[in-house]
Amino acid sequence: MPRHHLINGNVVPFTAEEEAARDAEEAQAAIDSQARKDAEDARKANRISGKEKLKAGEALTDAEVKALFG
Repeated sequence: MPRHHLINGNVVPFTAEEEAARDAEEAQAAIDSQARKDAEDARKANRISGKEKLKAGEALTDAEVKALFG
């Protein structure tokens, strides 16, 4: 389905260059979103692991310390 935008109140279809640029923007947004999700998942995993290690009296990694205490 072709994309459109408004120019001076008129609906105008994207040019091939605009379509390619928008496709690239959407692809990068998906990559960025996944990277944020992966980082949040890793932080949560480090927090859980750190808590378990504290309970067991084990040494913590730097990532676990940061996840627990900032």
